[in-house]
This record gives sequence, C-alpha cells and structure tokens, in this order.
Amino acid sequence: MTERRRWSRRYLPDSLLGRIVVVMALGVVSAQLVGTLLWARQLRESARTEALSAGKHIALNAAGSIRFFRDLPPQFRPILIEQLRTMGGTRFFVNVNKAQVPISPVAGNALVDAVVNVVREDLVRNLSATQAPEVAFAWPDSLQVSDDGRMVRDLPESWVEATLLLRPRPAPVLVIQAEFEPGRWLYLAAPMPDPYFLENANPLTLDRVAMQLVTLLTVLVLSVLLVRGLIRPLNKIASAANAFGSDTAPESVPETGTAELRRTARAFNEMQARIQGYLVDRERLFLGISHGLKTPIMRLKLRTELLDDDTLRAEFHEDLDDLDVMVKAALQSVKDTDIHENLTPVRLDTLLARLAQRPIHPDASIECAAEPVSVLGKPLALERAFSNLLDNAVLYGERVQVRLTLQGSRALVEVRDFGPGIAQASMSAAFEPHVRLSHGQQQNRTGTGLGLGIARNIFQAHGGEIRLHNHAEGGLVVTVLLAALPQES
Repeated sequence: MTERRRWSRRYLPDSLLGRIVVVMALGVVSAQLVGTLLWARQLRESARTEALSAGKHIALNAAGSIRFFRDLPPQFRPILIEQLRTMGGTRFFVNVNKAQVPISPVAGNALVDAVVNVVREDLVRNLSATQAPEVAFAWPDSLQVSDDGRMVRDLPESWVEATLLLRPRPAPVLVIQAEFEPGRWLYLAAPMPDPYFLENANPLTLDRVAMQLVTLLTVLVLSVLLVRGLIRPLNKIASAANAFGSDTAPESVPETGTAELRRTARAFNEMQARIQGYLVDRERLFLGISHGLKTPIMRLKLRTELLDDDTLRAEFHEDLDDLDVMVKAALQSVKDTDIHENLTPVRLDTLLARLAQRPIHPDASIECAAEPVSVLGKPLALERAFSNLLDNAVLYGERVQVRLTLQGSRALVEVRDFGPGIAQASMSAAFEPHVRLSHGQQQNRTGTGLGLGIARNIFQAHGGEIRLHNHAEGGLVVTVLLAALPQES
C-alpha cells in the first residue's frame, strides 16, 4: 500500500483534474493502441492476400505474353510492339532488348518480396522454363526500360502514360524480364491492379494517425470540461471550510451538481450549522461562568476577612486567588484563540523587536536579530502568541535569543532559551491545555499551562506551524513558520 502511494505521488498529478485527464489519456491511448494493433494485423493479412492474388493474375498474363512473343515470327515483333505503344491493347509496357536491363529494386519490404516470389514461381510453372524470369519492383522515376540506358522519363509520354505513369502520385512498377530466345529478352512493366497496395497495407498513414489524435483530443477536452464541472462544487466546499471560523459569517455551500455532490454539500452545511451552534453555546457558557463566579468569589473573599486566624485567612485567600486565576485563564484561552480582527500586513521584525524590549523580568536578557519580513495576519493575535513564547522562554531560561529569517516564501522565527529544555517524550504534551511539566511547576507555581496551546492555535489559524526541539548546547528552541508576503523591490 505504501509503495502504491509513493508511485502515485511520484508519477500522477496532485490535482483531481490532472489525475483524471492522465487516466483518461492512458485509457484512450491504450484502447487505440490495442485496436490499431488488431486492425493493423487484419489489414496486413488482407492486403497480403489481395496482393498475392493480384500477383498471380499478373504472372498469368505475363506468361501468356511471353509465350506469344516466343511464337511470333521475328519480323512481326517490331510491328506489334509499335502497335501496342501507340494503340494500346495490353496492360504491360513491352520492349525487346538484347540483354537484361539492370533494375534498382524496391528493397526492405516483406510484402514486395512476397509478391515477387509468387510472380516468379507462377511464371516458372506456367512457362516450364529452366531459367526463372527476373522479377522486381522499381519506382518509375529511376526505371530503365532498354539495354541502351533509356529511362522511362526519356520515352514519349503517350507510350507510358496509361501503363507506367500514374498521377498525381507515382506507384511502384512490377518489371518482368524473360529470355524467350537466345539474345532476346522480353521486357514487361506494369503497376499492380491496386497501384498503392503498399500504402493500403500501412496502418500508420498520416490521415489515420490524425484521426487517432483527433479522437484522443476530443476525449480529453470532454473529460476536462466534465471534471471541471464536477470539482467546482468541491472547490466551493473547500473554500467554505477554509473560511469557516473567520470573522465573516459562514456561508452555505450551494447544493448543486450530481446527487453525490448535493448530498455532500448538504452534509457540509448541516455540519457547519452544528459547529456554529456549538461555538455560540461555548461562548454563552463561558460568559455565564465568568458572570456567575465573580460574585461568589468576591463574597468569599470578603468573608475570609472576618476570620480571626491569620494563617487560615491567608490560606483561604490563596485558594480563592487560585480559583480566580483558573477562571480567568479558561476565559482567556477561549478569547485569545478567537480574537476578532481583520487580516492586515504585519511586520514581524517590528513586532518581535517591540516585544523583546518589554520589561518581562528584571534579570531577563533578550537578543533579537530580525530580517525585514511581513506576513498577512491579525496583529493582536500574533502579538499574543509571540508574547506567550517570549514569556515562557524568559521564565524558564532568563537568557533568550530571537531570530527571524526569510526562507523562500515562509517566515522562520526561532525562539531559544537557555533553560533545562523538555524531554523528547514530553514534547507533544507541552501543547495540551492545563498540562504543566515538572520543571515548569518548579519555576512558576501560578502558571496555567495554556501559553503554548494558545500560541499553537493562533499560528495554525494563520496557516502556520510551530515546532519544539532541544538545542544541542542546551535549552529549548521554539520554531514558528508562517507564510511571508512578497518583498517589495
């Protein structure tokens, strides 16, 4: 399962649209490839069968012509050839030579070789000749027709227009040369009945490839349009989820699209309404607690003043003060994580420098080194979060180093103290509310254990993150990462 996820992350696009387009393209290409292979095999077999049949037919006609010239008296042969050239009457271009004419054959084609072999074998069988006639395919632009070196292009066009020259595209010509008597070679040349049989046997012609590409592009365009229509409601749900919890009032997602998308949008709207109701109830609850406990606590403090025992009175005051701090801390944790502010550009270097100059502790030493970096955020909320970090660092380490740098598109803030640090097993627990580690309880008995949790909630609300690790030379390092605004040039 892990390997499959790694493969998908490495080779597939991250977006749903990209993945569906890639899958559809692979599916269409695979189907076209398989279909083309099957069709090409059938096409080649059909073309081969037709070409071999046509070759046998030509061989039969050529054998008859060779026998006719062999039996014809020599004095009539020139007259017959001249008549055939001027008046027609045969499918072949005919010539008689004193020697075999050299031919530049079409080579490297299995179908051409198969037709040549069939024609040669049928001629031998029909003529009962001891010497097989010379058979080859050649292109007409380089075809020699006589033993004196004359080419097709040197002949009168009327002689070869109906037999050898095909317009607008040339086609290979089948040339048969047979010695019908000593020193006399009959030269026969003609195209196949299907002159373009080589092209018809090729499945990857330009027009066929273009048709395959048009089909692929059509499927991809339709897929993109369909998927974009499907994911548009999902993007609206994602935008609504990101906007939920901000200062603006939550907006309902339109329940449009397919049945599944409508059901998802309806469930999201219902969930959003429930959460909003929970938030309102929480705020009312804490306001009620704040209002309800202030009077009893104050009344108890007044009654403790009537106690005669000073020690007992001090203990009651201490318990009531702790109760008061706990109530205020609980209310503060709710309010600080939900500060109602508008997002504005905030200069982090200026904010950190101002916080470092606050009188936190008489023996505190805060060193601040900050580059000019701005982020988009809520000023008071960010100030509260960084104040908590600095307060904790001063409380547990006294000496503090703050460093702000720009790393790519993110602002990096490191707050290091020189205290005892935190055990690795307790790192995650440090962010939990009301959790105080042993050394923290020793350093500060009045703490509530909410500072880091509040800071983490604020940074996460700004799309950032916070990390903890112990420095190699001692002390704790708190790292904060926030999205930085582009630097002004």
